[in-house]
Amino acid sequence: MSIAEDIAHIARQERELILPAFGPEAAWLLGTTLRDLAIQRGYAIVIDIRRFGQPHQPLFYAALPGTTPDNARWVQRKSNVVARFYRSSYSLGLKLQLDNTTFAEKYSLPDADYATHGGSFPLHVAEAGIIGSVTVSGLPQRADHELAVEALCLHTNRSYADLRLPSAI
Repeated sequence: MSIAEDIAHIARQERELILPAFGPEAAWLLGTTLRDLAIQRGYAIVIDIRRFGQPHQPLFYAALPGTTPDNARWVQRKSNVVARFYRSSYSLGLKLQLDNTTFAEKYSLPDADYATHGGSFPLHVAEAGIIGSVTVSGLPQRADHELAVEALCLHTNRSYADLRLPSAI
């Protein structure tokens, strides 16, 4: 699978994983789904679900055993990418890799505030657009991205087998 093919596949995930509505109860259900998956698999991850606005509104947060304060910082930086570009952090990172450039070179924004690594995915609500993000930190970036997508598939009754990324590049 090439980088360009992965980018196209992620664009499909972003187009098709649309929520009918989203609020605190939906955030709780999505967050606990992610937490349950992580516990079953023995993952040490941080999970963050937030609604965008000034300021952002945290709706769900969990730090599982084995995580560090660094994971919380990664979550914030990845989520900032989604809030600014309305695309998954992994997609933007792959696009920069494909273009052989860095985030700082392309956008003149500080790496201290943004991380174009996999794990943050836009929450797209029908009739409302992108309203927030679901973010995972603690696994390799592709696995962080895929865990968020898997949970969204479960939450929206979509087939993860149909939307998952093919084997790693």
